[in-house]
Amino acid sequence: MEKEEIDDFVCLDESFFINDDYQLTTFTFGSQVLQLYCLQSASTDFDLTGQLVWPGAVVLNEYLSKHIDELRGLSVLELGSGVGVTGILCGRFCNRVVMTDHNDEVIKILKKNIDHVSAENNPCADLVAEKLEWGNSDQINALVQRYPEGFDLILGADICFQQSSIPLLFRTVEQLLQIRGKGLSKFILGYVSRAKLMDELIRNEANRHGLSMKEVAGTRSVVQNSEGVVYEIVLQ
Repeated sequence: MEKEEIDDFVCLDESFFINDDYQLTTFTFGSQVLQLYCLQSASTDFDLTGQLVWPGAVVLNEYLSKHIDELRGLSVLELGSGVGVTGILCGRFCNRVVMTDHNDEVIKILKKNIDHVSAENNPCADLVAEKLEWGNSDQINALVQRYPEGFDLILGADICFQQSSIPLLFRTVEQLLQIRGKGLSKFILGYVSRAKLMDELIRNEANRHGLSMKEVAGTRSVVQNSEGVVYEIVLQ
């Protein structure tokens, strides 16, 4: 490499792209009020979409807040938890909530929010943060070993962004639902339609992995100019 090329070459640490100026923000879902740390806009890089609350989480949380009695005593696993707004809401009523994300930076804010609500609100559930990369067999198997009894509900709130991640998502969902078997657990997805190609892809992947997907009646709504809906997904 020539000297002038060396002078022009700049190596930036990933922290250059990371915004961790989290603000304590209030969210209201039905009668439930949560205060969590999050960003108001995402960092510029390194897949840090989990640092803020997305419209699909609002759609899913509105639905869950209307079915509180059905959540009581359940065990829940959340995929792509981000700052934890959905899992922490469930933590007020469920026995156990395991919140997962693949990004170490996001897990930091997730754990901070767990500590915050545990100190302030004394949630009913045992709230846990775990690292889980979709499709990672080692991590999935480790999770199954830690929780061999499985989960009543698997949740996902606005987690369908990248086409390449969708097959991995549904492979992971299939494996998690199989812990208990057909009819004994279900995947509830808060979904925002942003592209017809993605709409078709999630239906095709659900079917390819032996999953039945149906829209939950009355959940279709518009949040922040995006149309959202809740799907219930089970083993066929």
